[in-house]
Amino acid sequence: MHAFDVLGDPVRRRILELLAEGEHRSGDIVVVIHNEFGISQAAVSQHLKVLRENGFASVRADGQRRIYAVDTEPMQEIDAWLDRFRRFWEPKLSALETEIARGRKKRRN
Repeated sequence: MHAFDVLGDPVRRRILELLAEGEHRSGDIVVVIHNEFGISQAAVSQHLKVLRENGFASVRADGQRRIYAVDTEPMQEIDAWLDRFRRFWEPKLSALETEIARGRKKRRN
């Protein structure tokens, strides 16, 4: 599965957002995702499987529990792909940063 196919799903993106905060037990992920998306434990498990099989998440056993963590390697590949497009938005972001700084300075004076 292509990285953008994996990230194209909002549930998988949300799981990765959770994992970016730190390791999470699978049960904790299920609770959050169920509350936010209303999907079953089995459906969350399938999303976790897609993330694992495509290298976006790793899992380790802790007794009966499964602890998930984000794996950054696929993210680095996406970042490298996006690098060719940064020239389109970086000048605009730099200009915005300058305008924000000017506004702050103006307010202080």
